Amino acid sequence: MFERYTEPSRRVIFYSRYMASQLGSPEIETEHLLLGLLRADMVLARRFLGSPWAAEEIWREIERKKPARATTPGTGDLPLAQTLA
Repeated sequence: MFERYTEPSRRVIFYSRYMASQLGSPEIETEHLLLGLLRADMVLARRFLGSPWAAEEIWREIERKKPARATTPGTGDLPLAQTLA
């Protein structure tokens, strides 16, 4: 599904898919891509957030604000949200 993307982009999507599945989301949404990008590029996270581990705080905030759903298996392909596609 994501074969047309570069290797760094696929890495971001891989992390994003994991984040989405942990929140039980049926698709990869904007916040999942943000977290995937910050996980894939620690230098970027440090430059913009002051710490390579700042994504953890953002993760907890998203978990707190999103409604709880059952965790989805991380092995399946999750599509990008319609707003992103």
